[in-house]
Amino acid sequence: MATQKPASAGTGRAKAATSASKPAATGASSTIGGAAFGSPADAPASVARSTKLGPEERDAAIARLKEKELDILVVGGGIVGTGAALDAVTRGLSTGLLEARDWASGTSSRSSKLVHGGIRYLEQLDFRLVREALIERGLLLQRIAPHLVKPVRFLYPLKKRVFERIYIGAGMLLYDVFSYTGGRPPGVPHHRHLSKRQVMRAIPSLSNDALVGGLTYYDAQVDDARYVASLARTASSYGAHVASRVKVEGFIKVGERVVGVKAHDLQNDEHFEIRAKQVVNATGVWTDDTQRMVGERGTFKVRASKGIHLVVPRDRIQSAMGMIFRTEKSVLFVIPWGRHWLIGTTDTDWNLDKAHPAATAADIDYLLEHVNSVLAIPLTREDVEGVYAGLRPLLAGESDQTSKLSREHIVAHTVPGLVVVAGGKWTTYRIMAKDAIDAAADALDGRVPPSTTQDIALLGAEGYQAAWNKRSKIARAFDVHKVRIEHLLNRYGTMTDELLDLIRADASLGEPLPGADDYLAAEVVYAASHEGALHLDDVLARRTRISIEAWDRGVSAAPVAARLMAGVLGWDAAREQLEVERYLERVAAERDSQLQPDDESADRVRLGAPDIVTVD
Repeated sequence: MATQKPASAGTGRAKAATSASKPAATGASSTIGGAAFGSPADAPASVARSTKLGPEERDAAIARLKEKELDILVVGGGIVGTGAALDAVTRGLSTGLLEARDWASGTSSRSSKLVHGGIRYLEQLDFRLVREALIERGLLLQRIAPHLVKPVRFLYPLKKRVFERIYIGAGMLLYDVFSYTGGRPPGVPHHRHLSKRQVMRAIPSLSNDALVGGLTYYDAQVDDARYVASLARTASSYGAHVASRVKVEGFIKVGERVVGVKAHDLQNDEHFEIRAKQVVNATGVWTDDTQRMVGERGTFKVRASKGIHLVVPRDRIQSAMGMIFRTEKSVLFVIPWGRHWLIGTTDTDWNLDKAHPAATAADIDYLLEHVNSVLAIPLTREDVEGVYAGLRPLLAGESDQTSKLSREHIVAHTVPGLVVVAGGKWTTYRIMAKDAIDAAADALDGRVPPSTTQDIALLGAEGYQAAWNKRSKIARAFDVHKVRIEHLLNRYGTMTDELLDLIRADASLGEPLPGADDYLAAEVVYAASHEGALHLDDVLARRTRISIEAWDRGVSAAPVAARLMAGVLGWDAAREQLEVERYLERVAAERDSQLQPDDESADRVRLGAPDIVTVD
């Protein structure tokens, strides 16, 4: 076991972070966000805190977690856990949030990247779930995160001329109607009917015999990992004490009541206890494992379903919109993703390693076979840029097929002092978080205010539309191409000011990363200094999506990104090299696992790569 690093050892890191992230004194920060936004550090500490979530903020959060009993401690830094932390802290509750790895490192960064009502659930007559999700979709699009959540148009191809058009059209009409029931416009256009000629004009890559016509409808998409990191950072800015790379290794009980957790800071190999009046277990597919640490079997089970996605270049499929197709098991999406397409997903039971689910050759062939059945020019293995696999946390029921397990969520007080939230959909995370904190609040002394998260925008959202409207002026002011400004605005919103200040202070940070032209060096520095990235994998796999978008999966970018992170985090040359080696081993193991014939073989190969560096 490594010894804990003395407090003085962080001096170099803090100095490096300050020099790398301090905005230039140019006044440029008002170019986008305006002087009224992005300046909570000037406000009293009791009202707001810094919007920065860097290594110093992590250290300060851990110090506070050790010394003071919390009202709420949330375990799990995925979409539901970070949402629960924001919900709790904005009710005025003292709040902590722990994540054993990186924000969104599990299920929440490996989804289909869709914010949607789930049109296929209409056929299952799950109207309540669809309506709830569509209302949330509108809220995310228009209020909470318009810089991160964007409308996307889909085609549903028809293969029968009359009955199918009536049947699917009725479902899409109901989908549109539900989207208007939340008290605000849905934020996307309604569905439309298209003839075969109109479809073929919009999607020339479709095979001529693949359809007789089609319907189009809108949903939304999001960079799921970036959203979760922004959510954690927003919770921190409101006063939550948030820390990643802190693993919960047990619960503290007084009698039958849970009163805290035993925590392990993996960065410094330090063990400590955190006390809380209520603990919220939001660990997704790890729910059953976490429950076992309490000594309770639990009142429900969570089953993991593996879904994989392929990433292919945009020019391999000529289409003006995304597509959705029926399969014998579920549905297949072809989703526009910048200069790429995402093709997914599979839906199979998974009982192996939860941290690193692996895609197999059979999974990849399944998706290629199904998408090629409708394409005039088929895709091959050589067209696949990236592959990723994720696990859905489904509530176990009577069905043996994971595609038929419940997407509803459950909140339960399994033992006194411990609330468990499980199941659900990415899109409805805010409702899940609200229900979990409602349950915890009911057990607290005194009256707790109701949830306010329907009115709380993520950092970067306020003023986004105004910034977007003047993106050409911003580009001229900073001598940056307009496309670059659009890219930054759609990832950081009005926080783009902070990245532009970095570039103004050091022009080299305005250069793209090797093998990943869509991403700038400044984004790596910013991820480490402001967004809680502690390892190279955090940046290449989640703060950016280089690990799935680049042909070499980030191999070329890794040494440059590690050098940039080293300047912020105070790594020495040996640590910098080790981070790169660990990342390259991960890429090699993932590539090899994707050549294996079955889950067991793929899992064994993937686990052959060491995990990220966990101790300084």
